[in-house]
Amino acid sequence: EDLASVIANARIDGAPMGPIETLGYCLITFTAGHETTRGAIGGGLAALIAHPRERERWAKQPALTPLAIDEIVRFVTPVNTMVRSVTQETEIAGTKLAKGERLVLFYASANRDAQIFEAPDVLRLERQPNPHLAFGIGEHFCMGAHLARKTSGTLFRELLSRLEWVEQTGAAQRVASNLVPGIKHFPIRYRLRPAA
Repeated sequence: EDLASVIANARIDGAPMGPIETLGYCLITFTAGHETTRGAIGGGLAALIAHPRERERWAKQPALTPLAIDEIVRFVTPVNTMVRSVTQETEIAGTKLAKGERLVLFYASANRDAQIFEAPDVLRLERQPNPHLAFGIGEHFCMGAHLARKTSGTLFRELLSRLEWVEQTGAAQRVASNLVPGIKHFPIRYRLRPAA
């Protein structure tokens, strides 16, 4: 009943998927989920260090976790861009697009759109509503979104319950990627309370 077995035994129109397709789904499922969640956690920690009042509020109010995780994901936006093909002639914001043209979706830009989000460059862990697009939308919505929210939420809730203090001690180094530009190296100093 695990996901790898579901993919390995998947059938399309009654026939098993080919090995290239099967491996492709495994690769995208496991690497994409890892890289994006890692990016959200690393970027989220950087954001919480830069916004200590929000970090302290979350530590005192663990029930904020579901809202806080969505705000972290919006604020960080682990996947920067995707390219899509226009399937039919259409118009977006006064620009006509022909069938077959390609467009780039900039999720980070959408998640900082001042027409959608009040104070979009401010981390607000209690932001509601929060119609961010960090997990995509429609048929391209991330199938691992619920797992990403759970794992990230658990990590931050546990970390913040024990974190006495934290500070950045040097410049962050980012991954050289247009797609998932997460943090590669982020020097910090911190103190944890003993586990309960």
